Amino acid sequence: MYLIRGKHNLDFFKAQDFIKEPLHGTIGNFDGMHLGHQAILSNIKNSAIETNGKTVVFFTEPHASEFFASMKSNDEVPPRLCPWREKFKLLDNFGIDFGFFLKFNNSLRQMTPEEFIQNILAPMKLSSLTIGDDFRFGVNRQGDFNLLHRWGINNNIEVSNTETFKYLDERVSSTRIRKAVSENNFDLANDLLGRRYTFSGKIVHGQHLGRTIDVPTANLWLPKQKLPISGVYAVQCMLNGALLDGIANMGIRPTVGGTMPVLEVHLFNFSQDIYAQRLEVDFRHKIREEKKFKNLDMLKSQIKKDIALAKTLLQK
Repeated sequence: MYLIRGKHNLDFFKAQDFIKEPLHGTIGNFDGMHLGHQAILSNIKNSAIETNGKTVVFFTEPHASEFFASMKSNDEVPPRLCPWREKFKLLDNFGIDFGFFLKFNNSLRQMTPEEFIQNILAPMKLSSLTIGDDFRFGVNRQGDFNLLHRWGINNNIEVSNTETFKYLDERVSSTRIRKAVSENNFDLANDLLGRRYTFSGKIVHGQHLGRTIDVPTANLWLPKQKLPISGVYAVQCMLNGALLDGIANMGIRPTVGGTMPVLEVHLFNFSQDIYAQRLEVDFRHKIREEKKFKNLDMLKSQIKKDIALAKTLLQK
């Protein structure tokens, strides 16, 4: 997938004459790339197949909800199912041709719907545009399907919206999946995603405290966005094509005076140096919430119990 990084690169993109075929697009956050998202993407891909065309997805970073929450100290930033790198990978795997990365900032949030259409959508010369049933855009979310539909009619662009995608008689949404993950209902989350919920990150150096209690861990780089997981989990990890069992802790590590969220994974029967490699973590079972212990010996004792339970759970 070719990535257009921001409106300022649009002229360069057009100058390269990348698009000679009909272009079919959609707009959204696509956090998690769940079944509802996949239905929209299948729609534009089918249109591209019928016209021998290409596909484009417009998405913003950060999400609008994250941007507005960061402006208000009393608003909690909503968890993110996957960072934008993972979103890019999922879109690429789905066969999308172009991604249009828009930075959500004051300039973008103050655009009127008409300015957004003129400055972002119109230059792409779309043949069709498909949006979700709840899509709003422009300052104060004033833009909607009706405005886009009128624009489409005036410019010979087919604009359509998709019906709500449901599972078990409820709407499939990123919010519903975040709730399922936070409540440890991974079966439901996986069904809504159409795949297992995982997090993939680069292994970085930490404080190496795990080695001092005979439980070496791989620390994963975390995005600045909050993840919808917390506590201790039995996990299965993918590393260079190998499936490895382990135990993971997502939290601030209060026993050792931690203050920032860390995702650390202890792989069973594993001792290789894997710094700078990427580890994909599949959260299988939640074991307990994170807690502060009086000393490292008590923490070590609890971790041994957690490991024993994790091994039992992963054998089921």
